[in-house]
Amino acid sequence: MRNMHYDAVIVGSGFGGSVMAYRLAEAGLHVCLLERGKAYPPGSFARTPYQMKHNFWDPSNGSYGLYNAWSFPRLTAAVSSGLGGGSLIYSNVMIRKEEKWFVKEDPTTTNYENWPVTRADLDLHYDRVEKMLHVQQYPLAHPPYNGSGRPLALKDAAERLHLNWYLPPLAVTFANEGAQPFPGLPIPEILPNIHGANSVRTTCRLCGECNFGCNFGSKNSLDYTYLTEASRLGAEIFPLCEVRSFQPSDDGYTISYVEHDPAMEGQPQDTHNPTILPLKTITANRLILSAGTLGTTFLLLKNIDAFPHLSRMLGSHFSGNGDFIASATRCRENVNGEQVQRIIEATYGPAITSTIRIPDTLDTGEGQTRGFYIQDAGYPNFINWMLQILSIPSSFGEWFSLGGHLIKGWLEDEVETDVGGYLAQLLGSSDASTCSLPMGGMGRDYPTGVMKLHDGKLSVDSNDHLSDGYYARVRQQMKDISDALEGKLTDDPLWLLNRLVTVHPLGGCPMGSTISEGVVNPHGEVFNYPNLYIADGSVMPGPVGANPSLTIAALSDHTADTIIDTYRPRT
Repeated sequence: MRNMHYDAVIVGSGFGGSVMAYRLAEAGLHVCLLERGKAYPPGSFARTPYQMKHNFWDPSNGSYGLYNAWSFPRLTAAVSSGLGGGSLIYSNVMIRKEEKWFVKEDPTTTNYENWPVTRADLDLHYDRVEKMLHVQQYPLAHPPYNGSGRPLALKDAAERLHLNWYLPPLAVTFANEGAQPFPGLPIPEILPNIHGANSVRTTCRLCGECNFGCNFGSKNSLDYTYLTEASRLGAEIFPLCEVRSFQPSDDGYTISYVEHDPAMEGQPQDTHNPTILPLKTITANRLILSAGTLGTTFLLLKNIDAFPHLSRMLGSHFSGNGDFIASATRCRENVNGEQVQRIIEATYGPAITSTIRIPDTLDTGEGQTRGFYIQDAGYPNFINWMLQILSIPSSFGEWFSLGGHLIKGWLEDEVETDVGGYLAQLLGSSDASTCSLPMGGMGRDYPTGVMKLHDGKLSVDSNDHLSDGYYARVRQQMKDISDALEGKLTDDPLWLLNRLVTVHPLGGCPMGSTISEGVVNPHGEVFNYPNLYIADGSVMPGPVGANPSLTIAALSDHTADTIIDTYRPRT
């Protein structure tokens, strides 16, 4: 690290930190960004079983990988660790939070949700983020993109059920500027991106690998966009630098971190031994925490002694953004009066192509229901083989039968060169993989969770029983979609074990109009601690409802305006 003091230090490079780094560097601030994870240029994401084994964030066991899985009672949360944060593994969807879903409930009631900002406050910032991330809709009308069965299946089901289906904006390059969409074309870049001149990117290849990291650079992830521009503007960006503590100081804040050695990857080590990983220290006039919902809240809870005047709301309003997954399996359709397999091929296309929006009481003024979205979900081709094998347990007997048949023929010197028919039979109907529509739901669950420290470790009590009716409604809607596609609803196995899975954890440091309502004010500044800001999903006082990445980025852009206004000399 070249300097010891900065105008601003940013912790984390997800949708909050990357936007912040770019905006502050653009305004002329001397910016340092510390990211605990690695950089991932095109072609570097894990694909083999051996690579995937080491693709988790666990430095004590020598793993500096992409995924960070947190397990709590009744809840599993999956987040990312890498330069670009969640943008490396998210599903690219850029939907604005519904205007009427910026609710302002009575803070004196239990389980309230009170947003101190409005859609009008954020629309300018939404515009900026969408422009920077070059959002495009999935080009369903163009071949070969029109070969994806997922959006067509979801659209057909929506039409039969009279639901609102559409193609949302995606931060993926399907077509270069001024050109028709086509897979695998080079994406021209005037200047090299942050990974260097040799990091060649191509338009979306429809491989379904978005959630495993895009090895072709087709995703307009934060490393190719905000972080590249921030670096060009002078921001100093340091991967493999993990912040451990911070505290107020005379000139702002003192930040202590460790720097992981790439040469030690794969080797277990005591990561809390200062002779192995010595603490390093820098200072900043402004400190922006952008380590994600779990990371930022954990850091503040760990360092609570240095911040005795934080709001009592620290750790509150945790939400999984209503995440729910299930699949419509063995779908059928009527062709010329005959029931045949509906070919969906979930592996073809990006992770998500289309969405259905289910209205909320806030939209209709009727009933007591909370709105949500249901989206088609894709996955890589190698998962198809796993699904197919798991779906036909009876095939093991058939494999033994074929083996016996062949061995008998070999022993008796019988000539039978064509066994293709047998092999085709063993693969079964391929219904489980070919005719299934995976679905992801998300929406307005209740932000009832509480995050605390227990023996130095983060714990989350989701307190989600109030949301049982919400989840039942999402599941029923998925069943209706499955029925409309003449298939069967197959639940997530963890749901059957009474566990929820979220990839969109929110809350923990909620924003509020006063310190009694939140940890930060509507501009992201921590109450009682000037120039300490939070810019990530932890500031949400409730669920976004839609995929939250765009709203996290827009709120960070909104917070950046405040920081820049206080930095610029008054005239």
